[in-house]
Amino acid sequence: MSITDNIKRLKNEIETLNVKLIAVSKTKPIEDILEAYNAGQRIFGENQVQEMADKAEHLPKDIQWHLIGHLQTNKVKYIAPFVSLIHSVDSIKLLKEINKQAEKNNRIIDCLLQIYIADEDTKFGLGFDEVIELLRSDEFAELKNVKISGLMGIASNTDNEKQIKEEFYELKTLFDGIKLSFFRKDDSFRELSMGMSSDYNIAIDQGSTMVRIGSDIFGKRVIKHFKNTEDSKEA
Repeated sequence: MSITDNIKRLKNEIETLNVKLIAVSKTKPIEDILEAYNAGQRIFGENQVQEMADKAEHLPKDIQWHLIGHLQTNKVKYIAPFVSLIHSVDSIKLLKEINKQAEKNNRIIDCLLQIYIADEDTKFGLGFDEVIELLRSDEFAELKNVKISGLMGIASNTDNEKQIKEEFYELKTLFDGIKLSFFRKDDSFRELSMGMSSDYNIAIDQGSTMVRIGSDIFGKRVIKHFKNTEDSKEA
């Protein structure tokens, strides 16, 4: 199937459930992204700051760019002028830098706190206790140019659907608890980003509000010089 066909199929399947489709376009050329754009897709996710900045410069300005990969503090300044949502905030240090760069650009930047839910050492994210400590901190209370819109998590790279379901269930439970404790009157805290090409159906069943899908739209990525390991899990 073509990129156009894949977009139409997924949008029909996912968006009727009130779930946002994020097309993961990392490593994909401008032409492929334009095909998805012309099929009606407006939200694209990238892992690398420089790649996202380059693409944003050459593609339609109504695209919403989501940074879904690990973000280093020294790279925030390159995306602060235009990024729509940062999924991968995993420390107060990073959040403070995003706030600083957002203020410089006279913006409030939407962020998700990335939670560590996988049974793997290669994943990033805050522990359940760490995210609560962050939200209770005086440092967080001082940040005026970031808005916490929800949580993000990446499940273990496994064929064990029961394990994946449990990991997503735990994240949704944490989301509900944080919403009640810290954002009860804040309508902007509503996003739960979980689910990729291999597990998005499970994620939606467990309460995901946005799924990050790459290979089911653009086809499998060819990763040069690397074998198919856990680290090359498809989005």
